Amino acid sequence: MGHANGSGGRNGGAHIDKRDFDANRRLLGGEDVENGRAAGQLGRCSNESDGLFCDVVTEIVRRDRELMRRELVRMGSFVWGVLTASCAGSITGFSVYGPLLLSRLHYTQFRVNAVAVAAELAMYLPVPIFGYLCDRYSPGPVAILSAFFFGPGYLLAALTYKSGPPPDAGGSGWPYFIMILGFLGVGAGTASMYLAAVTTCAKNFARSKHKGFMLAMPIAAFGLSGMWQSQIGRHLLYEHGPNGEKGDVDVFKYFLFLAIMLFSVGVIGLFALRLVDEDKLIDEAVEELERSGYLDESPFFHSREEVEASYGTFGPDHSGSSRARDDGDSVTSSREEEKKKAWLLNQETKIFLRDKTMWCLAAGFFLASGPGEAYINNVGTVINTLSPPSYPPNLPPPAGYPSTHVTIIALTSTAARLLTGSLSDMFAPIPHSHLQVPHEPSDLATPEVRLTLSRLIFLIPSAILLSFGYLYLSTPLALNYPSTFPVTTSLVGLGYGAAFSLVPIIISVVWGVENFGTNWGIVAMVPALGATVWGVVYSAGYEAAISPGESECRGWSCYGYWALGCTASAWVAAIFWGIAWRGWRKRGVIV
Repeated sequence: MGHANGSGGRNGGAHIDKRDFDANRRLLGGEDVENGRAAGQLGRCSNESDGLFCDVVTEIVRRDRELMRRELVRMGSFVWGVLTASCAGSITGFSVYGPLLLSRLHYTQFRVNAVAVAAELAMYLPVPIFGYLCDRYSPGPVAILSAFFFGPGYLLAALTYKSGPPPDAGGSGWPYFIMILGFLGVGAGTASMYLAAVTTCAKNFARSKHKGFMLAMPIAAFGLSGMWQSQIGRHLLYEHGPNGEKGDVDVFKYFLFLAIMLFSVGVIGLFALRLVDEDKLIDEAVEELERSGYLDESPFFHSREEVEASYGTFGPDHSGSSRARDDGDSVTSSREEEKKKAWLLNQETKIFLRDKTMWCLAAGFFLASGPGEAYINNVGTVINTLSPPSYPPNLPPPAGYPSTHVTIIALTSTAARLLTGSLSDMFAPIPHSHLQVPHEPSDLATPEVRLTLSRLIFLIPSAILLSFGYLYLSTPLALNYPSTFPVTTSLVGLGYGAAFSLVPIIISVVWGVENFGTNWGIVAMVPALGATVWGVVYSAGYEAAISPGESECRGWSCYGYWALGCTASAWVAAIFWGIAWRGWRKRGVIV
């Protein structure tokens, strides 16, 4: 009793009697002591009388380990997704070597522009295909596909540059079309690597309250990629002058660097970009469609656990035949899950394409992103139009260097993407399901107590910011005070970045993430069309305003009417987004 009391004193006064012990329980052995307390606990579960307790403990340990493994995979995929996106936008550094294609390879300005356009078309037009592959086969295979676009693409470009001017330009180098072919690969690699990274982050954090920020991170990293890669080219991979001074970027080495780096990133992405709990997202989306009346109730579309539970009883245990049957059921179940996923994604694509609000969202994105793309592509020539004809050519342009404006756009657009992503997470209302289908507003739960702001509250002002930038450019202030031109660039960068961050976030919120790659890929095609339209408008106005006998345009007429048109386009974009918002509110869709 003395020992019992002593023990009880150490355990808060509890009294332990010998009758509290099970005589049939085996004693703690030396092996258990060596393996520690956890191992000893599991070891004591080997007795048949403790079978239920042992099963519970083992299952808890197994589930905890599985949960930890999934979270590690989720975070590892997110980190690699951001790193992948930060490498994928190499084409945005085109201005670093574009002038050297003109001077070293004797390309005409038309040919240099054609190289950039080829990459842009290959970057935007196949986006729905790569998004479809991400949704059906996971982002990993799309990442390895990008490696085989980027690697050979930049390698062809490097060897073509190394060979010198083509025969039709007075040289003996490789033909011009090989450079076009190489940059077609670069554009396709950009689209596939970008979508693999963004889709991974979108699907892995579909349930997270910070999903907007998690999606904005790779999008923002993509905007920075061209900037840091161009700095490596300028400060590490440069040519040496006659006296050892730093010269232009060594384009051959720069292309080889990009080929090796991007090929490696794509190969690693095959293993690192993995989806976690995608099957649960599919099951939830199917059940939401069932509740909404989009399909009749059918066991085929139920989750595997619900189907198995519906049978209600267990048959006799025939161990041999049961194992064989289990193997067959496993294969059948896997095939049914694949069919279920394919059916769901096809159904969601139909819903997406038939939704009028989607076309309003895409129209607004076309009207906002098109002028932004055209501005980024032509900011260098706009700078020249702001310089007076008598301005000394050996002095820095009064409106700033083109590289300065490229950096401003990269930094402001990145800041806008991160800021809008985090603010939309902080203030946006929380939907009651990951796939939102039309329902009566009265069916919604009671409003939240916290302050909520729709994501459209952030998206519509992005178009207004764009319009302010173009409006300032269209006033005499930009021409009379060229040093204030960075104001336009900053406003365009902020509006452009916010739109490119919020549109994919809204798509993931309204139509779910199960088919995100395909849905975002469809909408992401419109910037290519917008850039083409507004690029042609700018070129036509520029050429028409050139004075007779001059090779370059100077003054307001070179860009003024184009800037006014871009201002109007941004305002119409805001109207289209307002119409989409009104449609979602009528249907009770929380965005």
